Amino acid sequence: MLELNIPEFEGPIAQRGIGIIAPFDLALERELWRWAPLEVSLHLARTPYEPVPVSLEMAELVSERRHLMAATRDVLHVEPEVVAYLCTSGSFIKGLEYERTLCDAICEAGAQHAITTSGALVEAIEHLELSRLSVITPYDAPLTERLHAFLHEAGTEVVRSDHLGLGGGIWKVNYRTIAERIIAADDPRSEAIFVSCTNLPTYDVIAPLEQELGKPVLTANQLTIWACLGRMKLPMTGPGKWLRNVF
Repeated sequence: MLELNIPEFEGPIAQRGIGIIAPFDLALERELWRWAPLEVSLHLARTPYEPVPVSLEMAELVSERRHLMAATRDVLHVEPEVVAYLCTSGSFIKGLEYERTLCDAICEAGAQHAITTSGALVEAIEHLELSRLSVITPYDAPLTERLHAFLHEAGTEVVRSDHLGLGGGIWKVNYRTIAERIIAADDPRSEAIFVSCTNLPTYDVIAPLEQELGKPVLTANQLTIWACLGRMKLPMTGPGKWLRNVF
């Protein structure tokens, strides 16, 4: 008869959950999981499909409060400790006050704690005492300018900026292109570089570029999970040495 007193049968490890509200076009679930410690599970819900390219219009559509509230309710049954709206443009599109209303909507729908990607960016700026950034986005110029306005409202100067002008397929951009753009956007006056968009792959470029440039390289997925783990009193995993000991 099989003995059940072997270590393998003592698991699974106690699970702690993060609810993720993602735009309908997210293709980087695997990158998200790379940021999560062993005991953390990610529970994803998506906003409804919208037949529009990545643009101001799309950012407004995927950030409607009713969509975020519905998606929050979809993940509450598995008891996440925090629910994150994983979208940079959707959370900066209408400024700081609107970002706060999105967190309020998620909590109103039943979440214990709520964060957004752009809200996590503001937290990092405050904790690291940053006042000047370089910015990289995959967006077009009008959407990138909305990010500049959001950062200006948060008291942060955009020293240099670059955008790829993509209307879709953002997850297909290769690391070399992203790394070249980050290096090109660096400026001696910039205290850090922010790479926008949760659908742009960045995990493996952060550590080598931080070492090369000698300053933080902050990315959308990194910041979102970092802020969630902070609420959960868990240490950050993965690249990003400047963020590691903030919480």
